[in-house]
Amino acid sequence: MRFSFPAMIVAALGAVVLLVILDKSGELRHSAVEVAETTPPRTAPASQTSEVPAPAKTDAPVAAAPESPPAAKAATAPQASPSMPDMNQAMPGHATPGMGTMPAMHGGMHMAAGAAPAEQQAAAAPAAPAPAGASQPSATAPLSAAAADGRRVFSKCQACHSLTPGKAGVGPSLAGIIGKPSASTPDFNYSEAMRNAHLTWDAKTLDTYLTDPQKLVPGNRMPFPGLKADHDRADLIAFLETMQNGSAAAASPTQPAGQQPAAPGPAAQPATATIRPPTPGAYEPEARFTLRTGIANGLMVFIGVGGTIDGQVNPPLTAAVGQGVQITLINGEGAEHDIAFPDQGVKSQRVTGAGASTTVAFRAEQAGTFVYNCSVPGHQLAGMQGKFVVTEKPAPETVARADISHDPAGVPPPIGNRAPTTVRVDLETVELEGQLADGTTYGYWTFDGTVPGPMLRARVGDTVEVHLKNSPESSMVHSIDFHAVRGPGGGAVATQVEPGEEKGFSFKAMVPGLYVYHCATPMVSQHIANGMYGMILIEPEGGLPHVDHEFYVMQGEIYTDAAFGKRGSQEFSVTKLLDERPEYFVLNGAVGALTRAHPMHAKVGETIRIFFGVGGPNFSSSFHVIGEIFERVYLNGGVTSPPLNGLQTVTVPAGGTVVVEFKPAVPGRYILVDHALARMERGLAGFISVEGGKAPDIFNPLQPLPEGAAFTH
Repeated sequence: MRFSFPAMIVAALGAVVLLVILDKSGELRHSAVEVAETTPPRTAPASQTSEVPAPAKTDAPVAAAPESPPAAKAATAPQASPSMPDMNQAMPGHATPGMGTMPAMHGGMHMAAGAAPAEQQAAAAPAAPAPAGASQPSATAPLSAAAADGRRVFSKCQACHSLTPGKAGVGPSLAGIIGKPSASTPDFNYSEAMRNAHLTWDAKTLDTYLTDPQKLVPGNRMPFPGLKADHDRADLIAFLETMQNGSAAAASPTQPAGQQPAAPGPAAQPATATIRPPTPGAYEPEARFTLRTGIANGLMVFIGVGGTIDGQVNPPLTAAVGQGVQITLINGEGAEHDIAFPDQGVKSQRVTGAGASTTVAFRAEQAGTFVYNCSVPGHQLAGMQGKFVVTEKPAPETVARADISHDPAGVPPPIGNRAPTTVRVDLETVELEGQLADGTTYGYWTFDGTVPGPMLRARVGDTVEVHLKNSPESSMVHSIDFHAVRGPGGGAVATQVEPGEEKGFSFKAMVPGLYVYHCATPMVSQHIANGMYGMILIEPEGGLPHVDHEFYVMQGEIYTDAAFGKRGSQEFSVTKLLDERPEYFVLNGAVGALTRAHPMHAKVGETIRIFFGVGGPNFSSSFHVIGEIFERVYLNGGVTSPPLNGLQTVTVPAGGTVVVEFKPAVPGRYILVDHALARMERGLAGFISVEGGKAPDIFNPLQPLPEGAAFTH
C-alpha cells in the first residue's frame, strides 16, 4: 500500500483531533515543537589547548560548578538514551490517558528559525538531566550565547571552586565575585601576595588577571598560565556576571523552574535482530555507524550520530568488501521504525517509542552502491532512504595528532639473576593533545608522553631512585604515587612538582609484585582519568620464568564533555567523572591503540605473558582473551604466590594488576576485552595475531572462516 505525504499529514492531524476529544483532563496536549531562535555556540579552535587551574590551594578568581548546559526553550521530553549527545534541545512526547505516549507531529526536531538546507545538522535528542545536587539556569531566563560559552570555559575549573556562598574548596568561593575586593572571602587561607594585592574584581581586572595571573599578582598560588583567548575570558566574565545578577537563578536540583515534569514515555527496549548473524570476527566491526530517526525539512529521515556522519540527514554509509558492518538505530521521535539493507538481505528489529534502540550487524560481501531504508510501509517514500557504498578497499584512515598510546611490546628486559643495586628512574610529566580516536583528539596528561606511562622494572632489594620532572609547558602541578612504595603517599608527598621543576625520592623495593603507579595531585581522579598511570614490576630474587613474549597492557576510562564518537578536539568533563559516566573505555590510552596502532604478534606454541593493570580511576575490569584460556594467573600481581591454573576471566580492580600466561595452539586473531562487553562499543579492544600451522585436532571449523577472523565463543 502506498501513502502520499499530504495524506499522511491529514491522517496525523485527524489523530491529534481525536486525542484532544479523548483527553478527559480538559487540557490540550500539544504536539508541536516550540521553535527557538538561538545563537550557535562559539567554539575555540581545535588546536587551542585547555587552560586548567592548579589543584593545590589557589587564589584564583575563576571557578566552575558542576552544572549542566542550559536548555533552549523546549517542550518536555522523555529521558534520553545514554548514548545520545546532549544537544541543549528537547524532544516532545505527549501522554494521553489510556493511550501511552504519542510522538510529536513534527518528529521532535528542534531547529533554529530559518534553517533550511538538509545538509545542516539536525537534532532530535532531549537534553540530558543534571546530576542530583547540580543547579540549572531558570527555564524562564536562559543564558546568553556568551554566558553559555562562559559556562563551558569555567567547567574546567569546577573541581577547585564553588559558586555557593561560603563554600570554599581548593580555591575560594566565587559567589558575588564581580565588584568584590580581592582576598575577602572569610576563613580562606590566601597567599600573602593576594592579601597584599588590594584589587577589586571588576570586569577589567578579572580580564587582566585571567590573561596572566602571575603578571598581575606575582607570587600568588595560581600556577596555570592563564586564558589566552580573548573570547574565553569575555565569555567567562559574562557567565559570572549572569550568575551574580540572578538572571540565571538556580532551580530545583531535579526540575528546572517553570518546567512541567516530563510525561513518562515508553521504556527503551534495546534489542538486536538480523536476518542472518554476523560472521566470525564481528566482535570488532570495522565499519560502525549510529543513526537516529527524526524529521528534517518536513521529511522523515535518518540522522547521523557521531563520527564523520554526525548531524547529516540520510548520510552515506561506507564499508569495504570483507568488513564487518554494525548499525545502531535509535528511535528519535517515537514512531515505529527499522533499518533495512535489501541488497544485503539484512533488516533490523522494529523500534517503537522515543529512545528505544536496536543493533544490526553483517559483513559487506560485494562492492557497489546500494540502498538502506526504513521498511515500515510509507516511510521510505516519506524520506527514510540513504546510500550504502561498498568499496573494494578501505578508505585511508584519518590521521590525528600525536599517538600517545604505549606500544604493548615496549617492556624492559627481564632483570635476571643479579644482585640488588641502585636503579635510577627518570620520568617527565607531559601535557599534550593526542589522538583519542580516528578524527578525535583529547588533552592528555602523561608520564613521558604515553598512556600508560613507561613500564618500570627492578628486583626485590633494589634501591629505586625516582626523579620526576614536570615539563615547563605544563599548566598543572603533577606528582607520582608508587603502590610499590612503603612511605607517605607512595612518594607523592615528595614529588608535587610545579611546571618546569624537578623533585625526587628513593625507596627500597621490599615486596615482589606488579604494582600500579599514578599521579596523586588533587583532584587525583582527574589526573588519572587524563592518562597519568603506569606499572612497575618488582621481580623476585632470580627473576621470573622465561617466556617468549611479554606485553604491557592497561585499561582506563576517559570522560569527555561531548558524547562518544564526536570528532575534533574534546574536553574533559568533571561532572561525568564524578558521576562515573565515562564516554570512552580504552586499552593503552586510545581507541584502536591495540587493534590498529600497536596490535600484538606471536606464533603458535610460543608462551605469552601479559602484564595487565587498571588505571581506572573508577571501573574494575573483567579481563578476558576471546579464544584462549589463561594457563597461569598471578592474581593481584603477586608473582611469588602460586599461580592459579585454567582461568577464563580475571577480575582486576581499579588500581590493581594481574599477570597472565598462555600458549596459543591455533593460529588466528585473539581479542583482549573487558567481558563487560558493552565497553567494546566505547573503544575497548586489543588484538593478538598468532601465526602458524593449523591444528584441526584442537580447532576445526566446519566451514571456511573469513580472512583475519577472530575465534569467538
